[in-house]
Amino acid sequence: MTKTYIRKIVFAGLIAALYIALTIASYPLAYEAVQFRISEALTILPFFFPFAVPGIVVGVFISNLIGPFGLVDAIVGGSASLIAALFTMWIGMRWREQKWSKVLACFPPVFFNAIIIGAMIAYFMLSYNETDSFLTAFLVSGMWVGFGQLAVMYAIGFPLMIILPKMKVINRLSIIYNGGDSA
Repeated sequence: MTKTYIRKIVFAGLIAALYIALTIASYPLAYEAVQFRISEALTILPFFFPFAVPGIVVGVFISNLIGPFGLVDAIVGGSASLIAALFTMWIGMRWREQKWSKVLACFPPVFFNAIIIGAMIAYFMLSYNETDSFLTAFLVSGMWVGFGQLAVMYAIGFPLMIILPKMKVINRLSIIYNGGDSA
């Protein structure tokens, strides 16, 4: 294994650990139907660092696994985060220099979590006979999940996208991440 590859694995591991810590620190807000999961602001990182994708996915998987909804939430939530992270990464790779790209890059986590997690919640609502219409349950659940994501991504994630590139430590991480000098 090359040093660069090992650095990227460590980088992804740190992101996963930070995601888990922030999720646990924001309990119970992180696990409700209207989630204000502060850790979701980290989902902007694939815009800058493509290898952040595994860190985000592992962080979501473990956070959801230890949460109140267990394995199903870990798999479904991890899948939603994987899709969103890949779209965020693609936006960063394709349009990073465009002024509007950072606004757009905050949207995939909002959209995919609203759709996928909204559908999961609606399914469980039907399983417990809390509603008799999947469409109604899906629209309500998706709206609430999307609202929470929207608030976190644009109130915390977007400002982070503006601030992070200006920080010396992020510039240094970029150099190390890309295989530059580690001194």
